[in-house]
Order: sequence, then structure tokens, then C-alpha cells
Amino acid sequence: MNAGETPEQAKQPALRVFDAWAIQKLVTDRLALVSAERAFKAIARGRVTVPPPLGAHFEDVNGEVHVKGAYLHGSPVFVFKIATGFYGNVQFGVPTGSGMVLVFDAETGFPRCILADSGYLTDLRTAAAGALAARYLAPDRPLRVAVVGSGVQAHLQLRLIASVRPLEEIRIWSRSQASRDRCAAAVGNQLVVPTKTAESVGEAVANADLIVTVTPSRSPLIQAGHIAAGTTMICVGSDGPAKQEVAAEVIADADKVVTDLTSQCVTLGELHHAVKGGYMGIDAVYGELGQIVDGQLPGRESDDEIIICDLTGVGAQDAAIAEVAYRALTSPRAEAEQ
Repeated sequence: MNAGETPEQAKQPALRVFDAWAIQKLVTDRLALVSAERAFKAIARGRVTVPPPLGAHFEDVNGEVHVKGAYLHGSPVFVFKIATGFYGNVQFGVPTGSGMVLVFDAETGFPRCILADSGYLTDLRTAAAGALAARYLAPDRPLRVAVVGSGVQAHLQLRLIASVRPLEEIRIWSRSQASRDRCAAAVGNQLVVPTKTAESVGEAVANADLIVTVTPSRSPLIQAGHIAAGTTMICVGSDGPAKQEVAAEVIADADKVVTDLTSQCVTLGELHHAVKGGYMGIDAVYGELGQIVDGQLPGRESDDEIIICDLTGVGAQDAAIAEVAYRALTSPRAEAEQ
């Protein structure tokens, strides 16, 4: 016990803070995929406690904040994550996303550490979910991929999808020509896959096997007629009730609608707009991604199915990847290097 400490204070573990550099060094794409699979299986098996997410929008600066958390049953920790997206930051030349993750002891409730990741873990776990969806739902052939959006998440989605499925071609569209040109150059160089930009959403998605939407749009970008038979679409951007990337009738017309968490998607995601607009009922949802990953439901069953996966981001993902980060950062080897 240090001088001045009470016995009670001495029993409480010191709160540690880990910076983004240390986290990025240790939490790899492979670990992110492992953590995502664990999270979705836990959801499917009812082995997770996930409170409803909290969000707020700051209209004056086009900013938003999300608070999500979960406890994976049997884990030594539970987690709450704060993630921000301030899209006006582009004009200042700074990242649009930031945040931190709080890790707590699941037995005592004491905080164990702050992962000051600047949004890295949120970005990576989101991309890992997209990669899992592609693994189980996309056609079984080298994929022609269209990405609607050109920010950090566009790059990460392509990188992690490429780690689980072969890619034949990539097409990228976003409202900013400069941004989509930068994204295409970076992705093409890293993945060594033919990559080009498109002048319109329709041009980008034409004949695509896999479409990934990663924008903060508040009006539909994907319209009826954009989706061909056999296409898989992974919707990532709509994580709030005002966001919408896909026309509601497109969701309702899919052969299979898959969610990350149906109870959340019906209030936040693309599913929200389809149900609220009366285009479909919640009973028309095929199932959740975790049920497919866990083998409870089949994924793609025919070459001509249109499958849409609505990913709003679940606290279980944050808990799983934060635990991976915490274990890696506090391992004997990591401790010795710090």
C-alpha cells in the first residue's frame, strides 16, 4: 500500500491508458476476424448481454456520437465504447472518426483500462463484420466488388474482404471525385486488384457480385433496378434512424434480408426504413448473421439469390475486439516491451 492510500484504495487496480499506436501494433486483421466470429456466435447462442445503443447528432457541425457496449458471458471484462463521427473534419484535414473504449472488470465493476484508440477498434470490427458477411453470403467465385463510399471504412472493408474471398475487380464511387481517386489508388496498390472509379452509383454497381455501402447518407443511394440477381449487398453506413443508403423497396424485394441484430436494425438500420414504410414486416427477415456463422441457418443457397445484410454495429463486436486488445496489451510479452 502506497503512502496516503486507504486499504480500500489499495485493492482497486490502477486505471491504465493505452494509446492508438500500441493498439494498432497488436490488434491485427486476423484477430479482428476471430473476435467478430466470437461476437456473432455469442449473439446467436444468447450468450451476450447487449444494452440498447445511445446516439446523438450535432447538426451544426454534421457530427454524431454513438455509445455501445456489451458483456460476453464468461468473459473477465465488459466494455463500453464511445465513437464519434464529425464529417466536417474533412475541411480541416483531420480524421472524421475518433473515440475510446472503456474496459471494466466483470467481477468487481472496476475500470481496468482506457483504450484510447481514436476509433481504430470500431473501424476494424466494422470491417471484420463485413468480411464475415461476404464469406458466408457472397457468391462462391472471384468477386466483382462495388463500394459506395471512399473513406476509411471503404478501404478497410475491401482489405478484410480480400482476406477471406478472392477479388476479381473493384469499382468505387463517392460524391467527391478526389476522395474516390485517392481511395482507388490506395486500394489498388495494396490489394493488387484491378481498381477503378465510377462516375455514378449505377455505373459502380452494374454487374457487381458484391456491393458494400459505407456512407453517412441520409437519402437512398441504391435504387430499384441497381441490384441484379445473385448480388450480395452489405449495408454498413446506416447506424442511426435518420441514415439511409438503400431504397426501402430494395430491402423488401431481396430474397434474404440478414441483420447483425434484428431488434437493433428495426430501429436504426436499412431494415428500419423498410418496416416503418410498410414495405415489409419484421417477420420477413431471414435471420441474423450470427445464426449463419454458427451454422444454425444456411447462408447463400443459390447463385441467383439477392441477399442484403444490414450491419448497424453491435456492442458485442466492441466487447469482443476490446477484450482481444486488452489481452494483447497486458500479455507478459507486451508488458516487457512497454
